[in-house]
Amino acid sequence: MDDRLAQELVPDELWRIVAPLIPPQQVRPQGGGTRMVEARAVFTAVVYVLTTGCAWRHLPPSFGVSRATAHRRFVAWTKAGLWRRLHRAVLDELGAGGHLDWSRAIADAASVRANRGVN
Repeated sequence: MDDRLAQELVPDELWRIVAPLIPPQQVRPQGGGTRMVEARAVFTAVVYVLTTGCAWRHLPPSFGVSRATAHRRFVAWTKAGLWRRLHRAVLDELGAGGHLDWSRAIADAASVRANRGVN
């Protein structure tokens, strides 16, 4: 994959935040299986699919990650809560650097559940 594209999609500063949040890849107890693919390469491929809107089946082979691996890890990471934790970590990083102004905020009803029957 083109290093410039990889750096554009997942700069080192972002990877520094993401890397500790990615769940460890499960080792098969019986051994075997396919070779492990670097988490950063998979994450970059997933970011490409999510930001371009292309279908998983159209993931370019230049990423060095199979479509199945990219999609499987995306599903696993979603179930593990990676995206929510990443969102929070990025907000924390921006807040610590003084780049967020929390004096104004909006709570979207689609994001915040309303309790029925509570007065």
